[in-house]
Amino acid sequence: MVDLARELAGVLPGLRTSSDEADRVAYARDLWPRHHLAVRAGEPAGHRPATIVWPSSTEEVARLVRWASGRGVPLVPFGAGSGVCAGIAPREDVVVVDLKRLSRIRRLDPEAPCVEVEAGAMGVPFEQALGRAGFTLGHFPSSILCSTVGGWVAARSAGQCSGAYGKIEDMVSALECVTGQGEVVLLKRRTSRPDLVPLVIGSEGTLAVVTSAELRLHPSPAGRTFGAWSFPTTEEGWGAMRALFQAGLRPAVARLYDPFDAMLARHAGAKKSTPEGKRGGDALARARTFSGAALRAVLRRPGALNELLRSRLATRALGGALLVVIFEGSEEGTRHGLDQARALCESAGGVQEGEAPARRWLAHRYAVSYRQAPVFADGAFVDTMEVAARWSQLGELYEGVRRALGEHVFVMAHFSHAYPDGCCIYFSFVGSADPGLVRQLGWDAACAVTYDRAWRAALAAAVEAGGTLAHHHGVGRSKAPRLRAELGHGIEVVRSLMHAFDPAGILNPGNLLPSPSSAASEVVAPASPRDTFTALPLHLDRESLLARIDTRTDLALAESELRGSGLTLDITDLDITGQSSSASPAPPAPSMALGAWLAGGAPGARDRWLDPADQLLAGLDATLADGRSLVVRPAPRRAVGPDLTALFVGAGDRFGRIESAWMRVHRRDVTRPTAPAFEHDRDPPLSDGEQSLLDAIARSLAGGPG
Repeated sequence: MVDLARELAGVLPGLRTSSDEADRVAYARDLWPRHHLAVRAGEPAGHRPATIVWPSSTEEVARLVRWASGRGVPLVPFGAGSGVCAGIAPREDVVVVDLKRLSRIRRLDPEAPCVEVEAGAMGVPFEQALGRAGFTLGHFPSSILCSTVGGWVAARSAGQCSGAYGKIEDMVSALECVTGQGEVVLLKRRTSRPDLVPLVIGSEGTLAVVTSAELRLHPSPAGRTFGAWSFPTTEEGWGAMRALFQAGLRPAVARLYDPFDAMLARHAGAKKSTPEGKRGGDALARARTFSGAALRAVLRRPGALNELLRSRLATRALGGALLVVIFEGSEEGTRHGLDQARALCESAGGVQEGEAPARRWLAHRYAVSYRQAPVFADGAFVDTMEVAARWSQLGELYEGVRRALGEHVFVMAHFSHAYPDGCCIYFSFVGSADPGLVRQLGWDAACAVTYDRAWRAALAAAVEAGGTLAHHHGVGRSKAPRLRAELGHGIEVVRSLMHAFDPAGILNPGNLLPSPSSAASEVVAPASPRDTFTALPLHLDRESLLARIDTRTDLALAESELRGSGLTLDITDLDITGQSSSASPAPPAPSMALGAWLAGGAPGARDRWLDPADQLLAGLDATLADGRSLVVRPAPRRAVGPDLTALFVGAGDRFGRIESAWMRVHRRDVTRPTAPAFEHDRDPPLSDGEQSLLDAIARSLAGGPG
């Protein structure tokens, strides 16, 4: 370790470094709750890096990476360490690269509007600086007090206001990166040419070191409106959420609590004796209302309690589900949005509960992240799991994961991050040691066994239900063993991307993907029966407003069929009318096959920046250039590594071709929402650095990760 630090000092004079034992312990892990159990057991740092460095410029990062690549020294990019999936677990030979000295706002363009900010900028100071200039990014993750811009990009983060502003991938217009060879490359979003930005977003430090991001901004909201409604059942509540988003409404916040979680929220708000600073928050924070002994006693047999609370009688007694909604933007727009939401929710059976629940949530929106430690101190553990699915599979996902978790831990859930085609479910759970294992293993080790069992069961249930394993927390090492069940051969594609960006394999090795030996032994899960493609060129999931279309299908023909169901692809200048003097209209004139249209960047599709909460493509079945099959299962949003659809949309047939595509379709009777203007080049030319990466990806996919 001393020799490595000394060598760094010689190669990069002036680079701040430390091999101090306290620093090595501090940078040994992130906030994965499984790590907390080890800390409680007296093992605070099982993985300690050799040294930590704090570069202060992109060039310094590039020189560091070139040195590490030549020496074969692994590097772990580090933001603020607030991840919860074991994305940080360095070995003794690793150099941790803390990027927080790269924290400047390089440029703020009020005309676009957009901002270029370095990756180490902390969330709250960054948003405050934007606010002083009259803008907002609109990105408010629960970790905003302890996370960085680079961390948001690396994990494919979601903020609490995603309903209006989208996730971080909907905000990035360009990324400055340092590849694993030490090359500085500026990646830009584009339409009709290849777009490498979606590959780096969500790659969790395994493809490149992100040093800055150009982000789309919105004007600071002039007003907010608040509403809340109770529903007899959780399913009726998410039916109302679906109606809101499919009617073209974009509430910044839409959170639905299941009956038990809703009861706790109502109870917390009604306790007059509770100090103001302790009100609100989520159910995990309220686990502390039990004494340690009582909490452990309740959690010994969680299954019976979970079953009791699932009963219809309990649902009625608890007061049903609770939906809170917040609109923000112009004064007139927010009032209009709330009026429409009120009508939709009440027509769906909702009972208005006034503004108070939504206002209370906003006032304490970040509190829960700082109230979990006492539960660990009392001998239990807490964690969260965020999964997502299209609306037609949301019930199966909710029941399957809740049942799987409920055999091991006490489980609650709320639904947030809704979209026109689906929603995220955020499960919160509290657990303790299996009494049968305590004498054999000890308390903390027995807790770890319960924790691992719960996670294995829940991840398997999520895959079985057709959901995605992560909506915004990422994969890290905690979910990696189950990733092949969702990505299938996509695992090998991601490995090829890693090799193209980082041939020496020095960037955060061991993160994101399962080890090759464990991956080879896993069985790829088949598509669920409802996803099986039929002989028809178009399969409609009306509930999710998705259509699975054979890419050989002519666009005009697909549009004609959709219009018969009151739907549309909403492509500008797509002529489907045909001309005929007979009573029956003539068939539509040929236009272009769907596959060629997507390969060309979907010309005529609505600009992605007009509605950040929407998407063009939810999933696909593709054949790679070497003949391998790739399936990206449909989901409203996902955070399971690079977005592999970027290898096909706008990229021609260089990397392969799409065989069938899950396209977002739109109701013809709904006016699509429009966000404030964003003026930037939609289709910039490829740089030499980007072209070099595209060539490397093509070679790597053709020859394997080698």
